[in-house]
Amino acid sequence: MVRKGTGEVQELPASTDAFVWLRLYQVQMGGLVPEGRWLPLWWTLRRPFRPLTYHAAHRMFERVNDTAGTTATLHALRHTAAYRMAEDPGLPLTDVQFVLGHAQLTTTQIYLTPRKEDVIRRVLAHHAEQTQQAAARTCPTPAPGYRPESLNVLFGASTT
Repeated sequence: MVRKGTGEVQELPASTDAFVWLRLYQVQMGGLVPEGRWLPLWWTLRRPFRPLTYHAAHRMFERVNDTAGTTATLHALRHTAAYRMAEDPGLPLTDVQFVLGHAQLTTTQIYLTPRKEDVIRRVLAHHAEQTQQAAARTCPTPAPGYRPESLNVLFGASTT
């Protein structure tokens, strides 16, 4: 990956699926484009073949959006990936910072801001769990020498 701000080359982790799709693309291009460690990885499909720049990919998204009636962007994909990584309790935020290329951890922390629908879903699940636990609780038997009706009056329980 070539970093936008610094222009530095940085290796980044990728999923197994990403490498499968990359290999399929390389087979499809079958020697039609130059290959090499420091050469661009993605190329346009129209001749003459040129490196696939950010602007060319952006234009590709515009054509797809026009056809599909959607509004997806490359930046939206980045945000989605960032939110998903930041939500993963097994992935330290510093790792997310590294992948995103943020100089400051506070920039990465923006992705910790929960979405309203996620908060509502988690709080409702919390309340359901609390209700379930309360229903499962049983009142302990009073110790010898205490009358249950006296304890009920003292602690405000019903006298059943």
